[in-house]
Amino acid sequence: MSNKLHLNKGLNIPVKGEAASVVIKSVSPDIVAVKPTDFPGLVARLLVKEGDAVKAGSPVMADKMRPQILFTSPVSGTVQSIVRGDKRKLLAVLVKADGKQDSVDFGAKAPATAEQTRNLLLTSGLWGTLVQRPYGVMANPEDTPKAIFISSFSTAPLAADEGFVLGDALADIQAGVNALAKIAPVHVSIRKEDVPFARLQNAELHIVSGPHPAGNVGVQISHIAPIKKGEIVWTVSLLHVAAIGKLVKTGKLDLMRKVAVTGPAAPQTGYVCCLPGTPVKEITSVGQDIRVVGGDVLSGENLGADGYLGFFQNQLTLLREGYEREWFGWAKPFRPKVHSSSWCYFSWLTPGKKYDMDTNLHGGPRAFVETKCFEDVTPIDIFPIYLIKACLAGDIEKMEKFGIYEVLPEDLALCDYVDPSKNEIQAIIQKGIDLMIKEMA
Repeated sequence: MSNKLHLNKGLNIPVKGEAASVVIKSVSPDIVAVKPTDFPGLVARLLVKEGDAVKAGSPVMADKMRPQILFTSPVSGTVQSIVRGDKRKLLAVLVKADGKQDSVDFGAKAPATAEQTRNLLLTSGLWGTLVQRPYGVMANPEDTPKAIFISSFSTAPLAADEGFVLGDALADIQAGVNALAKIAPVHVSIRKEDVPFARLQNAELHIVSGPHPAGNVGVQISHIAPIKKGEIVWTVSLLHVAAIGKLVKTGKLDLMRKVAVTGPAAPQTGYVCCLPGTPVKEITSVGQDIRVVGGDVLSGENLGADGYLGFFQNQLTLLREGYEREWFGWAKPFRPKVHSSSWCYFSWLTPGKKYDMDTNLHGGPRAFVETKCFEDVTPIDIFPIYLIKACLAGDIEKMEKFGIYEVLPEDLALCDYVDPSKNEIQAIIQKGIDLMIKEMA
């Protein structure tokens, strides 16, 4: 197996608003939200009530199906309120920080066995960082994966620079890799040989290059160790590997991270040091008719101005809401302000240009048109058009045949962007995955 992999298929979307390599500020939030909605597959059971005192690392909820999986507070303070939605669904636990950051002591000791690693992650609240493939749900503590995959970089639009964010946390990352390696072999993908993460040990390194989605861990898995029916692979972000390493070294939960503030509508781009669950308004100012996306523009979550940073997010993208109708639309002979993935317009003549993109779709869904555009941006050995149709039809046998085990919606996010029919491809793939979970459980 070669440790160098270059992908030709894909597309880099030229959006304005890349984060400057500077820390704008550090935020100590007054209120922090712990959101069960951040963890796919979680059926949450509340462990606290309003007024309870908690420390950083104190459990606030657990998984009903697997009660040994705990989710903990990132700060010390008092439970201010429990937020519920329709049918009393638990949406968030809001903790009012006391500014002291008292922490539960989990013991500063490197785990010697897989069982010790599992117990440390379960009790500290970091088990939720492990994502199982297929299906992209929270990993089951009773399973043993064939491998654990980590991507040390992202190729998504305006993604945070991992070298700037975590380049000085190599010792923490190494400690995290060592702990995870007790469970299963660890694979780490890096962008090139001279990055700091190329010095990681106790893991198999893979040099991956190419346009987006080359940085997606699912794409890397499909080329390094494709998932077959009955196999399980776990993935974890480099951000959370560093958090695991800090836990191992200090015995305390520390989820502080540098969050990239990006996008054409961002008042100031750069990085903000904060915790997951921090209110968006404390990270950046949000103007009127601005959409705040937690993550990148392709697969991020619409947080809203009153939302909270997600557990897995280290990027905010601010975009103008596109309400305007464009005269003549696609029929215009020249559209210099519009980027095209094809040769329909002249953006291919200015490959270095960045575009002030907004949320305008310039039309709505229409008849499904079969073109080669999906294959051109999907560097996975599948037939995306047939997989999408199988998901639409709810045909489990064909979904298995055409690669449902190998993908998550984010791996086909570019299909959303290039689709001339303007279908929500990621939503279609997620619908297929939900059906697989329901019928194959």
